[in-house]
Amino acid sequence: MKGKIKIDTERCKGCGYCADACPSGVIAIGSHFNQGGFFPAVAAHPEKCTGCAICANLCPEVAIEVCRKKYKK
Repeated sequence: MKGKIKIDTERCKGCGYCADACPSGVIAIGSHFNQGGFFPAVAAHPEKCTGCAICANLCPEVAIEVCRKKYKK
């Protein structure tokens, strides 16, 4: 299964729960402020996303959306 992650960087408060929980190391905390003055999470390695959605389930701000795609063998 392959995933695609989308992070609403303006909604994100940079808590880091998603980055800590991601088993594939897809997410990191960015180096630029958002409009709220927070360093938001960013998809540093989106190609590694498996679509597990752990990050989206943990996000207290509901700032992460994950889409999944199954590949036929």
